[in-house]
Amino acid sequence: MIRVHLVDGTYELFRAFYGAPKQLDPGGREVGGALGLARSLLGLLRNTRVTHVGCAFDTVIESFRNELYAGYKTGEGVDPLLLAQFELTEEITRALGIVVWSMIQHETDDALATAAARWKKDPRVRQVVICSPDKDFAQCVETKRVVCLNRRSGQVMDEDGVRKKFGVPPSSIPDWLALVGDSADGYPGVQGWGPKSTSTVLARYPHLEDIPPRARDWRVNVRGPERLAANLRQSFDDCRLYRLLATLRTDVDLKEDLEDLEWKGAHREDLEKICGDLGETGLLESVPKWRRS
Repeated sequence: MIRVHLVDGTYELFRAFYGAPKQLDPGGREVGGALGLARSLLGLLRNTRVTHVGCAFDTVIESFRNELYAGYKTGEGVDPLLLAQFELTEEITRALGIVVWSMIQHETDDALATAAARWKKDPRVRQVVICSPDKDFAQCVETKRVVCLNRRSGQVMDEDGVRKKFGVPPSSIPDWLALVGDSADGYPGVQGWGPKSTSTVLARYPHLEDIPPRARDWRVNVRGPERLAANLRQSFDDCRLYRLLATLRTDVDLKEDLEDLEWKGAHREDLEKICGDLGETGLLESVPKWRRS
């Protein structure tokens, strides 16, 4: 049975940029992040259990969500040296023989959510593994069939893990994020609603519309229920918008079939050219398999 590994390329590039050694190519261009990500991907590919892989990138940081909410995250404040490596990173990832989804209108998260929703239904697939610690992906988790893997810590989060971490099932994660807010994505949540109170309320009332407007009708024990209820009433429309922002799309137009995700090795000619241009030789020695012509 097949395990499909779905990689959050944007997260991996950010992690490599800030964690890997800086490195200049012969022309003086900073390429350390891209090469760090390549080494990370090769580490994944050396695992014999990894046979089918797809990787998504935010080719453009902005998405359709910026049209819905002016405060949504943008590329502002992102290091230009990092932004400049996205194109190179996608090029290297393709040369490694991995399917790449370049997101422009949608986000990386939407591509991986779409892929998870598609291939979890395939009877040939034993498990879909979303390789990212991003809490947004918790909404995609399903039993042990779709799980999240934090490659840095090695921690795997299944549906029981989602309930343990957030206090709610995967289906309530968009509501949880809407109430608590997400500073990384740029929406504030509802005033006074912290993780603990949100988990307690949503455990009893799974979605925003299920929460009684008046605290006297709540059947939960939380601190300051009247204030929480009043703030939610006042911000209810905004909160529904935040939930829309937090909800990952599962209708991205991904062209590939399951067979296309099978990793058959790196493209020798393409990768050798890239490494030659970058003045990098060690990467080639780390490739576990080359694709046959």
